[in-house]
Amino acid sequence: MSDARVTALDRLDLAASAEQAFQMDEDGFGAFYERTSRPLWLYLARISGDPRLADDLLHEAYYRVLRSGTAFESDDHRRHYLFRVAANLVRDTKRRHGTQPVANLAPDETLVDDASERGAERAAERLDLQRALTQLSARERSLLWLAYVQGCTHDEIAATHGVKRASLKTLLHRAKRRLLDLLGPDARARGGA
Repeated sequence: MSDARVTALDRLDLAASAEQAFQMDEDGFGAFYERTSRPLWLYLARISGDPRLADDLLHEAYYRVLRSGTAFESDDHRRHYLFRVAANLVRDTKRRHGTQPVANLAPDETLVDDASERGAERAAERLDLQRALTQLSARERSLLWLAYVQGCTHDEIAATHGVKRASLKTLLHRAKRRLLDLLGPDARARGGA
């Protein structure tokens, strides 16, 4: 006769294995998620070009970080590891599904500043930037996003992408130059290229 009841000892074993598998308690994870989920989703949406894919990859990235068993030196270390996992997930997804053209993201709701002429000009510039970004590779978008939106240091970006710092400078310069070329001569003049 099989006893299907879960004993108190079984519950303790399950709790211990869950604690070992997840390096954070619930409150710690909640705080970490609150600080990082919005920037991570924006990063995933931008480099993948697909907000729905970003939703799926966001949850997968957190799951993998929690299950990794990696001992993190600090919250910054955990955050950089999370972004590295996310970058790898996008790369793996693109590789698995072939190289498909990047879906156009819907214009940001913040594009409509006001009815002023400057507001319309800024909205047009942001649309041009969004279109140009869709023509970059996921890696180029990731490099630019981490450097200029997230404000990461070169060392942090190099760690996220698993490249040497010297290589990163070249890759980042090429990505910026390609973006400026896509934006046209006015952008090159403003960008100092």
